[in-house]
Amino acid sequence: MNAYDNALRQLEKAAQLMVLDKDVVLRLSSPEKTLMASLPIKMDDGHLQIFPAYRVQYNQARGPYKGGIRFHPQVDLDEVKALGFWMTIKCAVANIPMGGGKGGVVVDAKSLSQAETERLSRAWVRAFREEIGPAKDIPAPDLYTTPQIMAWMADEYSQLVGKPSWGVVTGKPLEFGGSLGREQATAQGGMFILSALIDKMGLKADKLKVAVQGLGNVGGGMAELLYKQGYKVVAVADSKNVIYNEHGLDIPKLLEHKKNKKSLTDFPGVKEISLAEFFVLPVDILVPAAMENQITDNNAPDIAAKIILEMANGPTTPEADEILYKKGIVVVPDVLANSGGVTVSYFEWVQNLSNNYWSEAEVTSELKEKMTSAWQAVESVSDKYKVDFRTAAFVTALERIAAAIKIRN
Repeated sequence: MNAYDNALRQLEKAAQLMVLDKDVVLRLSSPEKTLMASLPIKMDDGHLQIFPAYRVQYNQARGPYKGGIRFHPQVDLDEVKALGFWMTIKCAVANIPMGGGKGGVVVDAKSLSQAETERLSRAWVRAFREEIGPAKDIPAPDLYTTPQIMAWMADEYSQLVGKPSWGVVTGKPLEFGGSLGREQATAQGGMFILSALIDKMGLKADKLKVAVQGLGNVGGGMAELLYKQGYKVVAVADSKNVIYNEHGLDIPKLLEHKKNKKSLTDFPGVKEISLAEFFVLPVDILVPAAMENQITDNNAPDIAAKIILEMANGPTTPEADEILYKKGIVVVPDVLANSGGVTVSYFEWVQNLSNNYWSEAEVTSELKEKMTSAWQAVESVSDKYKVDFRTAAFVTALERIAAAIKIRN
């Protein structure tokens, strides 16, 4: 399943519904710039290794390009293009004045030493230095990229341009121009959306069972927030293990176990199950917070959840979307559900440019306002067109992007 083909099908579906100007559709059917580089890195043992690297600048109608950089062995150009497109949509759904982009390096990040990771991070900046910048293109963390990596990138760019330029990337450590509230922003934004949805559906948190796929920054953060707010998290999955306890998991203890043991293996009181079994568990809410193309036409018919909250990018294929819609399952799309991360990235960028830093309470308050506004806009379009939330989110975004393009022309 090609993620970029899926993305363009989502564009086409929404464009047909809203009768979007064909010139706008054409502009959004391909990236404005596709950049590629080969990064030569001297490894710790002295041998040279070449890593393919990408930066896709998808659309800047609403502002400078914005989007993460992932270090992953399965990175390819179509994936980066799809992610750049989704970032364009996501920024417009969140109504922040930025466009969309994405970057990546084909590498098994887990195999690198800290020194090798630093050399790779700085090399990426050197390769794309002419194309990025606080007023042009602002990268951020993604899969297997961290605040430390963002700090190295900001430092490298600042050295190259000869002045401090912390606003070139977001997701940095607090000590290096980062924002309070950024680490948990994606999960917190998702929780704001989920709370609004269950209120709309007349459901109560303490009566709902949840399964979370992914225990990285986003999935782990979601599991923790869900637990704190009274949801019963009965299953979690990471890249190696899937565990289940129908009575609920002690998430703080589980996350501590994973941190100490680097694995979910031997966590007490749970049953090991397969990933295939995970997706069809008798839960109320399913939270995919890992990779693309996890919910497909193969497993969608057997999904029992009432709600799917997409905290990963592109976890559901178009074919699966149709099946889930017919089953009456509510899908909260990635471009809405996980837009809290890019929203607080935008806040960080604003703070860097103004050199005026906000309290955590201010960040959380501003995030809640943005997420609530995004939810209300998407809900309104869904009601107007009688369509699913994904299509409604795309229509919301495309209306805003088309208006910006019209003004520019």
